[in-house]
Amino acid sequence: MLSFLATEHGTVRKKWTGRLAAALIYPNTYPVAVSNLGFQLVYSLLNEHDGLVCERFVYPLANEPLRSLESNRPLGDFPLVLTSVSFEHDYPRLIAMLAAGGIEPLAEERAADIKAGSPLVIMGGVAVFMNPEPLAPFADLMVIGEAEPVLPGLLELVRKSLAAGAGRLDLLHEAGASLAGCYAPALYSFHYKDQGIVESIRPAPGLPPRVRKVVQENMDVAAHSRQLSPAAELGMFMTELGRGCSRGCRFCAAGFIYRPPRLWSADAILAGLRQRPEGFDRVGLLGMEMADHEVLDRISGYLADRSCSLSFSSLRADRISGRLLSLLAGSHLKSAAIAPDGCSERLRRVINKGLTEKDLLAAAQSLAEAGIVHLKLYVMIGLPTETETDLDELITLIHRLRERILPIGRKRGRVTGMTLSVNSFVPKPWTPFQYASFGGQAAARAAACRDEVEAVMALKGKIRYLRRKLAGVANLRMKVDRPEVVLQQAVFSRGDRRLAPVLLDMAVRGLSFKRSMRAHGLTAWEYAVRPRQEDELFCWDVIDHGLHKEYLWREYLKSARGQLTTACDPGRCRRCGVCNEPESVTA
Repeated sequence: MLSFLATEHGTVRKKWTGRLAAALIYPNTYPVAVSNLGFQLVYSLLNEHDGLVCERFVYPLANEPLRSLESNRPLGDFPLVLTSVSFEHDYPRLIAMLAAGGIEPLAEERAADIKAGSPLVIMGGVAVFMNPEPLAPFADLMVIGEAEPVLPGLLELVRKSLAAGAGRLDLLHEAGASLAGCYAPALYSFHYKDQGIVESIRPAPGLPPRVRKVVQENMDVAAHSRQLSPAAELGMFMTELGRGCSRGCRFCAAGFIYRPPRLWSADAILAGLRQRPEGFDRVGLLGMEMADHEVLDRISGYLADRSCSLSFSSLRADRISGRLLSLLAGSHLKSAAIAPDGCSERLRRVINKGLTEKDLLAAAQSLAEAGIVHLKLYVMIGLPTETETDLDELITLIHRLRERILPIGRKRGRVTGMTLSVNSFVPKPWTPFQYASFGGQAAARAAACRDEVEAVMALKGKIRYLRRKLAGVANLRMKVDRPEVVLQQAVFSRGDRRLAPVLLDMAVRGLSFKRSMRAHGLTAWEYAVRPRQEDELFCWDVIDHGLHKEYLWREYLKSARGQLTTACDPGRCRRCGVCNEPESVTA
């Protein structure tokens, strides 16, 4: 692992003497970890405290021991362990890392006193504040919201508590009772009824019934890359344009749990870009769907003057302006991605995407004329109400896109290709589709089948259908996921504490997901496929995002009618509930 740091820019090394030692875990490999802006941000925030030294742990390569990147120390040397968790499929890896480091994975098994070998384990990241419950039994504390406003007060409480010799339970109670955005899972009890439906959630005396999310309201300097490495999966200097998204796509958690959407000022974004070290000339902008023309003009001028090239994850097809095309042309990008998400125009209304075929064809043509020679398309299958007719419309769209962009490529003497990325839809908490079934089955059928196999087979059938119909299309590559693997993500996404022994078996005993579920009397159907009811209490309701569940249910009903909802406008709109309660934004 130390070999990675030989070429890393921005590594922080501090002496241990007189400092509290904190381990920061990212439950994936180094190339993935160093590409994660949130992980980098927390690492920098922790090391800004003079009385604390933070070292990183990433998932080790085969046959390598688990050691810190900075000083090659074992996890058992750290009395404070923090984790950043972005994706559900990393849950087993996180627990495996705790066990490999000699830490009791289950919080209830750790000693009453906090010390090296029995540390205070704090979990955060977007997966945690979307639904903390699958990981709750493994955490002492969980950060609900964004790191910047929560960490200073939490670290000060930890420092004072450890100096005073306070026990673990006392620290947890004080954090949960006095600090916004701090959730102590051991102090909340959950009671269930049939089919894993939550009957009640009861906090310990003195604790709030729900833990309020905390977000960063403004930024003087936009979040940006702090560590850069040639080994990084993304390999660029990243700068954040804002957080959240105003569009309100009904499947997308980011559009709801990051509300209200916040676009940083041009000054803050430029301040972030100015932190770019010399020699790192490829720049990635995060949150392009939010950028207005004035911000783009200032950013593009700044980067053009410094001969920087730009990279984007995907572009909004109905917002590809002349300025953006100039940016792309000047960056000499060869590929770009757009995300129809729904296979048909009807489905795009269902998911509140609102993109028409005309938008997509015009975007593809503009990108090809700007020099793009490879177009990537991201779509989902298994969305609510999806039928074979929707798949046929996607097939027609692919042919029309080729007809539109191939002549442009030929004029330039280049072959224009496409990649179609097909992904199975996963219902996410805090979205209107939290009520939907994995696999795209109608609610009545999903409730009756009582088996996840039918959902998986339906998705596999759709993949086979698309492969067969598109097999003869030249210069088209089709990438698909494996629905039986995505099923695991769907279970963890809406999972609860009863999954703890399943995760332990997978992480420590090496059992498969399917075998572990069966061993503990749980079914993937009840988590992933079972349709949810309007008045159902969810395990993630222990978190308060400020969103009214009535609003999410109304949006779910509107989706079935194919009705669009206008974009989120915090200055005027009070539909969802977040902006009715200004205390949801505390920094």
